[in-house]
Amino acid sequence: MITMDDIIREGHPTLRAVAKEVPLPPTAEEVELGKEMLQFLKNSQDPVKAEELHLRGGVGLAAPQLNISKRIIAVHVPSIDPEKPENGLSTVMYNPKILSHSVQEACLGEGEGCLSVDREVPGYVVRAARITVSYFDDKGEKHKIRLKNYEAIVVQHEIDHINGIMFYDHIDEKNPLHLKDGVLVIE
Repeated sequence: MITMDDIIREGHPTLRAVAKEVPLPPTAEEVELGKEMLQFLKNSQDPVKAEELHLRGGVGLAAPQLNISKRIIAVHVPSIDPEKPENGLSTVMYNPKILSHSVQEACLGEGEGCLSVDREVPGYVVRAARITVSYFDDKGEKHKIRLKNYEAIVVQHEIDHINGIMFYDHIDEKNPLHLKDGVLVIE
């Protein structure tokens, strides 16, 4: 079981490396890793389990954050519709790639955080509001999905991790709370 002790923190060289492609189909070990990453996210969002296991809440996790330089990400974004809780985005992506993105940009009103960053980093992280992503599942089958707003931001944050990019690399150092006209702010 993955815990906070397994997650490496900023400054570790693996977080700045471009991760290696996963051969397809993924190995049994890589499939198990993906399942454990997804389970960590589910545990971190369960108030009882999170407290019991001392987990910080997370919606995404990339293999490099576990000091494993492979292109594997897990995302578990709960549905905002309480009537349809199964409609959230919950999956493991092997070799995810952004195929296209919107001109429209978006950011989270509260800024972004990261399980590998133990400090608050103020500032807007501006990303594409909509993306089309291709990825492979644990059987090596290819998928293509369109994501928008919060789900798109979460997946872009995790794909950044497999490319050696940290979220605060996107923050304008001179003016962290400045936004261009037209940027969608997601609260």
